[in-house]
Amino acid sequence: MLAALLCLPAVARAAPSDDIRDTTDRIIKVLTDPELKPSEKTKERRAEIRKVVGQRFNFAEMARRSLATHWLERTPEQRDEFVRIFTDLVEYSYVEKIEQFGGEKIQYAGESIDADQATVRTKLFTRKDVPISIDYRLLNMGGRWQVYDVLIDGVSLVNEYRTQFNKIVLTKSYEELVRTMKVKRLSQGLEAQGVSSK
Repeated sequence: MLAALLCLPAVARAAPSDDIRDTTDRIIKVLTDPELKPSEKTKERRAEIRKVVGQRFNFAEMARRSLATHWLERTPEQRDEFVRIFTDLVEYSYVEKIEQFGGEKIQYAGESIDADQATVRTKLFTRKDVPISIDYRLLNMGGRWQVYDVLIDGVSLVNEYRTQFNKIVLTKSYEELVRTMKVKRLSQGLEAQGVSSK
């Protein structure tokens, strides 16, 4: 999965697709940097990618939408904790996917804008020239276009998380959801490596 991601004044001057293209170019620059390619540089490379991704993705909005109605029942402290854990897991997963690609062709297939919402459509072509559709949903927040959902071949990331989270909360509890997410984060070595960008 590739293609996603400066502070602008009160009105977003750049088109959403320009912002996605800029973020994608910056990610590719990190991926193709000879200094960061060696395996011993994995931690540094991923930290750089996370930094770029974090400037375009609004993980707090993504977390809120993923938790859906259960978000309203949470205290401010619980919300803050959930956003931190969610951000770590989604960033890590996203970076892992991005690292699977090595400069394959990316096609920008257009954008649609409706007031403060936009969708940027892209296609990533793998080494075998197989197209993967990647659409970015963005919100104009404070004059910046920020990603709040990603659709891969038509499947919404937020919807997928919402279904999973809702099932755990309803069949077990919110506390069990958080515990499960923490265990997963720990298994990925995020806390131990200190790679969180938050």
